[in-house]
Amino acid sequence: MTDPTIPPETATPETSAPRGFWQRLFDSDIWFSWSRSPVTIIATLVALALILGAALAPWIAPHTPFNPATVELMDGFTPPGAQALSGTSYLLGTDDQGRDMLSTIMYGSRVSLFVGFAATLFAMTLGIALGLTAGYRGGFADTLIMRIADVQLSFPAILIALLIFGVAQGLIPASQQEQTAVWVLILAIGLSNWAQFARTVRGTTMVERQKDYVSAARLLGRNPLAIVTRHVLPNVLGPVLVIATISLALAIIEEATLSYLGVGVPPTQPSLGTLIRIGQRFLFSGEWWILAFPAVTLILLALSVNLLGDWLRDALNPRLRK
Repeated sequence: MTDPTIPPETATPETSAPRGFWQRLFDSDIWFSWSRSPVTIIATLVALALILGAALAPWIAPHTPFNPATVELMDGFTPPGAQALSGTSYLLGTDDQGRDMLSTIMYGSRVSLFVGFAATLFAMTLGIALGLTAGYRGGFADTLIMRIADVQLSFPAILIALLIFGVAQGLIPASQQEQTAVWVLILAIGLSNWAQFARTVRGTTMVERQKDYVSAARLLGRNPLAIVTRHVLPNVLGPVLVIATISLALAIIEEATLSYLGVGVPPTQPSLGTLIRIGQRFLFSGEWWILAFPAVTLILLALSVNLLGDWLRDALNPRLRK
């Protein structure tokens, strides 16, 4: 119980109430950096709007574009804002099959974001595990992992993803290729992007393993796996989060590129890349909106995530703050 004879201004930290999560957040350097950057605020709002629109598409989309029972073929090629033959108005127009472009973009963004997040998470997990192993153990394991990473980094990621996707699809029976296309795409993009995580984690781990807290843990007889996961890993996550943010944008672009080339998700689960490929066929016939709106959505999504990654890099590194 607090002594009433002690004035509030002389109370010790032990007698004061602990600060809540939101108060600590608003008092942090991260919040100060974010709130002082108009570009970052706009990028955050754009990214949140696109992500929430995709996540809530089944509930807020005006139409269900990939359900044949709800598509009006007579409404095909309706310009943005015009009234279709069925009497329905479409804000962003319709495509060649009469599907609402706004709804198709929201549903297509779901696939692109799911593949991007899942592929980035897979690449980050694999890269962290291999980077910790190489940096902490050293020796032959370090040499082998880093030489594989060097070879992979010498090729464009999209070519590696194409190779992995082609090999994986060749091993899967034709009857199951459409059902597993999304997961194969995640595997291909993830395996093409793990090397940058591994190199960053390996360099940071080599610095951390020389510090006193790691030596003390060894003297206490801690298991190497426990030292790596309980002590070293939390200290290498800062740079990894920055790379993950930037890699997310790259993974979304890779997925769109693969789908545009026709080797990504099936037509029954179109992503932004698939919508761009469909719209490209009608660009020179005057139906520009079928290509323009999915392309603008992809640009805004990748740009906003990239800007957030740049801000996070500066915010987590005091030497880069302006």
